[in-house]
Amino acid sequence: MTAALASGILLGLSCGLVPGVLLTLVLTQTLRHGAREGCKVAIAPLGSDLPIVLLAMLFASRVSALRPVLGFISIAGGAYVLHLAWDSFRPVRVDADAPEAQPRSWSKGVFANLLNPNPWLFWFTIGAATLNKTMAESWLAAAVFLVCFYALLVGSKVVVAVLAARSRTFLTGGAYHLIMQALGVLLVGFALFFFWDGLKYLGVVSGS
Repeated sequence: MTAALASGILLGLSCGLVPGVLLTLVLTQTLRHGAREGCKVAIAPLGSDLPIVLLAMLFASRVSALRPVLGFISIAGGAYVLHLAWDSFRPVRVDADAPEAQPRSWSKGVFANLLNPNPWLFWFTIGAATLNKTMAESWLAAAVFLVCFYALLVGSKVVVAVLAARSRTFLTGGAYHLIMQALGVLLVGFALFFFWDGLKYLGVVSGS
């Protein structure tokens, strides 16, 4: 249960704060139309992730008996986590000069999330592997992981939208960069665990 809680918090916070398409859209809609529109984009994963998660779990259930496949998936997940860690050290760039009559923030967020490769990569690697582990422990552990993950994923973006609406200098401030660098370090450690699991599945190293 503790592992499910920690995984949900770390992965949700990391995916919520690293620079990317959805975070940039949160910022542009906030700076153009206010915090309310940015928050609409922030909650878009709640309406668009379900088909991604279901497909990822269907795929994972079909290969769960094949340890080599799980090994490669775990290693791919570790590589993706390293990618998230690298992004944690990159600044966010926002161009909010172009005016727009209709915000359409919710629909923009949903389509941006569905067409963004990052949620697909996450759920077909780290997400599916972590959810499978928590489900093997108990359904309650799986629920804890999902609730924590989406609470932090959406909540962190909502916080960014509110802070960006109040202060346009937030994203260039020291506090934001310190948070991102700390997350980057934690993600590197998390990636190492995925690499280790992958090597165990492939039989390269031994482990219980």
